[in-house]
Amino acid sequence: MAIYESDLTKFMREYLKEHPEEVASQKKGRAIWWDKRPDERAPAPSMRHAPKAGGNEATFEPAGGYEWSFEVDDNTQLKKT
Repeated sequence: MAIYESDLTKFMREYLKEHPEEVASQKKGRAIWWDKRPDERAPAPSMRHAPKAGGNEATFEPAGGYEWSFEVDDNTQLKKT
């Protein structure tokens, strides 16, 4: 029984076989963007403003019923320069 392979997959296999420099270029690009040690990676973003409603943010009703009645945002306490 033969396994199906799309025309695009066949083309890419042949192309990469005929152009091995593309494989080297792919590996170089991957090393630039992805292959990093933990100390080379950017720090994880702050989760201070991550949604806590599990995707149901649109159902949130403010306590006072008015949009200007929200509590002060926690980033307003940061020093202004």
